Amino acid sequence: MPKTIRNQYDKNLSYDKLMEAHRKSRKGKGYRKEIIEFNLKQEEYIIWLYEALKNKTYKHGGYTEFYVTEPKVRKIEKSRYIDRIVHRWVVDNFLAPSFVPQFIPTSYACLKGKGMHRAAIYVQDTMKHCKRIWQEYYILKMDIAKYFDNINKNILLNILKRKIKDKDLLWLVEQILFAQKREKGLEIGNYTSQMFANIYLNEVDQYIKHQLKIKYYCRYLDDSIVMVKTKQEAKTILEKIKIFLKQKLALELNQKTQIFKNKQGVNFCGYKINEYRMKLREKGKRKLKKKVKYLKQEIRGGRMTSKEAKKYLAGHRGYIKYANAKSLIEKIFYIEK
Repeated sequence: MPKTIRNQYDKNLSYDKLMEAHRKSRKGKGYRKEIIEFNLKQEEYIIWLYEALKNKTYKHGGYTEFYVTEPKVRKIEKSRYIDRIVHRWVVDNFLAPSFVPQFIPTSYACLKGKGMHRAAIYVQDTMKHCKRIWQEYYILKMDIAKYFDNINKNILLNILKRKIKDKDLLWLVEQILFAQKREKGLEIGNYTSQMFANIYLNEVDQYIKHQLKIKYYCRYLDDSIVMVKTKQEAKTILEKIKIFLKQKLALELNQKTQIFKNKQGVNFCGYKINEYRMKLREKGKRKLKKKVKYLKQEIRGGRMTSKEAKKYLAGHRGYIKYANAKSLIEKIFYIEK
């Protein structure tokens, strides 16, 4: 993979690649009104988009704002569907092929073949290993304060410019980055934002692995784990990371950042993890039970079938199947017919 991206914009700009980005963007969402309307004239829209990108007349549209409450209250900024096609095209054809190979192996968020479950399994496997070699050790758990809200777009753009030397691609990246005319804060609803967020924190990943020489480290989004032999090592590493984050990325760690003895275990990716067990956190169990109770009520009221309820819970099955929770699984996933 070349170190820089040069002369790739026109090579990857085609009707077929934009149509593929459209197909991926609408997957699982074909029932939505905006996508139904787009599908009715998809060939015309894709041709128009191709010409706009080719001639640099494309302008990223505005956003619709709304809030979600799970897993916590967050503001979502939703772009126009045609802009979401552009986001997908940029990530799939430029950002992912060029930046992902440079990520450390233990970066787990929003990457194909990884995810929160694999991150949790890595943490537990590494805890077992540290137990074997050290008996007692310390876990540094770090959490970035309001990560997406505090990403500095100018710093991010300068990071991107180190690799992107294609002026046309840079033009488009700036269209996306600064569609909301503010210096700080990525739009959570954008497909590009996931990749941008990983590229931004890859800076600290590289610092931790190659300058601090930390062997046992992993990150999932803005949560990260370091395992070392002594508490003093953990304290020293923490102070160096704080300085790097502030000086290089204009970020700070929040109050959830702590140092634990190994026997205390650690909360990570929705699990309470130690060397021998991976348990669901109490907060997660309460929410799951509440959701199952609601679904049962919907089934009894004839507003939902058992099959629909089970389909709705499919993602939650993936979450709990890795935990030591056999009795809970049997209890909450019994859906009446």
